[in-house]
Amino acid sequence: MIRVLIVDDHAVVRRGLSELLDGTEGFEQCGVIEDGSLAEEAVLRLNPDVVLMDLSMPNMDGIEATKVVLQARPETKVVILTSFAEHERIIGALEAGAVGYLLKDAEPEDITRALRDAVEGGVPLSPRAARAFLPANRPTRGTAESLTSREREVLALVATGLPNKSIARKLDISEKTVKAHLTRIFSVIGVAERTSAALWAQRNGML
Repeated sequence: MIRVLIVDDHAVVRRGLSELLDGTEGFEQCGVIEDGSLAEEAVLRLNPDVVLMDLSMPNMDGIEATKVVLQARPETKVVILTSFAEHERIIGALEAGAVGYLLKDAEPEDITRALRDAVEGGVPLSPRAARAFLPANRPTRGTAESLTSREREVLALVATGLPNKSIARKLDISEKTVKAHLTRIFSVIGVAERTSAALWAQRNGML
């Protein structure tokens, strides 16, 4: 039985998710709260396997709440469920420790499948969220300026020969987040693997 805590400030969304989980075999909706500021107390009291977390909430947003949840109970998985598909929000959530990112237009079965994947160690991303990692008609494609500051940090460390685990430790982020950064970096600069990315970084003065 997968125990799920729902964190969302919209009553209609909370009710719909509760009904979905209550009606799906293998799931238990163990709690529902309306703001991220209540998340720490809730996870300590309810011991959920997964928190299904909204991003936009009035007192504490989903990214900060994700950090709080994982500090309080590191074994709990956090899956974001939101309306926002921007690259910066996705990366922010992953860097905070979320293991998945879903959009609210997802089909019910996609949500339950993602929750199972998260518990089993997967990284569920909705297709539209995954597409946010691809460059979308950027005029600066292929230049250092087309990367975020964190992506430039990751690329510079790749160029020094560090593996993902060491990069994650140095930047205090997860290996999964490093891989997510690299996926987008490779796409933006037009390479397929680390060696080419390292050479590109050297040629573009990023060391």
